[in-house]
Amino acid sequence: MSKKWSLRKWPALRQIAERDPAGLGESAMSERTRALKPRTADADRVVDSVCPYCGVGCGQKVYVKDGKIMDIEGDYDSPISLGALCPKGSASSQLVAGTHRVKKVLYRRPYGTKWEELPLQKAMEMVADRVKKTRDETWEEQNKNGHLLRRTLGIAHLGGATLDNEENYLIKKLFCSLGMVQVENQARI
Repeated sequence: MSKKWSLRKWPALRQIAERDPAGLGESAMSERTRALKPRTADADRVVDSVCPYCGVGCGQKVYVKDGKIMDIEGDYDSPISLGALCPKGSASSQLVAGTHRVKKVLYRRPYGTKWEELPLQKAMEMVADRVKKTRDETWEEQNKNGHLLRRTLGIAHLGGATLDNEENYLIKKLFCSLGMVQVENQARI
């Protein structure tokens, strides 16, 4: 009996004994494989998202645990990508959690002669406040004839040559939603 049991430890012999030639059934299982679970099983919640890298708009499932991203996978319910993600889309969690992410910016005050470090959040708030202030001060709801304009001519954007088409696409979407009409780029890559 013990000899029979020791022979059944061999996966190939288990496959033959259990008539599982492809090795896809119980003959392929071990205590370890029975205990395995998906890496996303412990997620607190799953958030639907769209990949930010290009204009395709692949669907993403973002798995979150304790307020942190634990994994990003393709969304099989997305009619755009049907669950597929390119390598950049699969690694997009690095945009939020990467160790290389810049957390401080250099800022030189008006008429200043030295650069100072500011936390990224403070710098982003300064930019947002200035954009909102300028937009509010230069907003044109309608022209003198009463035709709707809903725009601002007080802000313009020219993307540099190091921005790729996908980045410029997202920038254009953002700025148009703010009512900016003067948006151009020099995309070369």
